[in-house]
Amino acid sequence: MAQYKAQAAFKSSSTEKKYSMFVGRWQPLHKGHLWLINERLKEGYNVWLAIRDVKPDEQNPWTAQEIEKMVHAGELKDLIADGKVITSIIPDIESVNYGRGVGYDIIEHIPPQEISEISATSIREQMRRDGKL
Repeated sequence: MAQYKAQAAFKSSSTEKKYSMFVGRWQPLHKGHLWLINERLKEGYNVWLAIRDVKPDEQNPWTAQEIEKMVHAGELKDLIADGKVITSIIPDIESVNYGRGVGYDIIEHIPPQEISEISATSIREQMRRDGKL
């Protein structure tokens, strides 16, 4: 279920195509992320995955460039080819800020329990045990 945290006071754009932006590390892209992305796609919106450029470490084993390559080669590749999903690497962020009447909605998606229990940390730990990381 999507909950609006802030709604646009007006609609304006210099382009025909708009995107629902998701900022993340995507370390790695998993079923929970796909659920979130599909929430917007099934409503007819395009999706922009902004990949935070974080320094690789234990929690973030891949570079932003490696993540972008994996995303483009994975389950979203056809949607990327169709222009429904785009990706870009952005600088790491410390916060997301907005003012009133910013011209776009801020939406929180509340996943079902089986999706909210998915953990990228657990996925990375299993990958390490399996020798895939």
